[in-house]
Amino acid sequence: MSDDNARHAAKMAKVKAARDRMMQDRQGEKGLIIVHTGKGKGKSSAGFGMILRCIAHDMPCAVVQFIKGAWDTGERRLLTTHFGGLCQFHAMGEGFTWDTQDRQRDIAAARAGWDKAKTLIRDPAIRMVLLDEINIALRYDYLDVAEVVAFLRDEKPPMTHVVLTGRNAKPELIEIADLVTEMEALKHPFRDGIKAQAGVEF
Repeated sequence: MSDDNARHAAKMAKVKAARDRMMQDRQGEKGLIIVHTGKGKGKSSAGFGMILRCIAHDMPCAVVQFIKGAWDTGERRLLTTHFGGLCQFHAMGEGFTWDTQDRQRDIAAARAGWDKAKTLIRDPAIRMVLLDEINIALRYDYLDVAEVVAFLRDEKPPMTHVVLTGRNAKPELIEIADLVTEMEALKHPFRDGIKAQAGVEF
């Protein structure tokens, strides 16, 4: 074995020993509150990736979309066509706020989405609920963040995962979350005149 390989092997042995010690103290499981936020792309995509993992493990799951509504998205088409037995899909939004231009209608749609979300989260048979773009509804105060936080804290079953996506996550939500990821935008094709494209954005 060369000196470089020997040094690398010794270093990796130390890393493995440290990792093994760390893992000994991390044997617990719980239902997580997960937030994907930030100005970069990938928030909903990460949430749907988790939904597909649940499906692969035969874990019942559900999606409530708060904004996209009637959009014919790839994720909606895939989940409803092929995995409807394991994943409920509820598109409750009416489109982006700048499209509807009707605050009361947006509030009503957000309330309906939240009511559906609470029913799904309360069901102990459902292991993960994705609340796609709920942070947008919270940002515009279509929903009361204190109500959402109190429900997740006090009523979510212990082993149910809830994923909340959308930019500008409220500090109160971040505070109670177990896992928070902020997507950072470094480059975006929209700035170069490229529109949203099937398979990438929807």
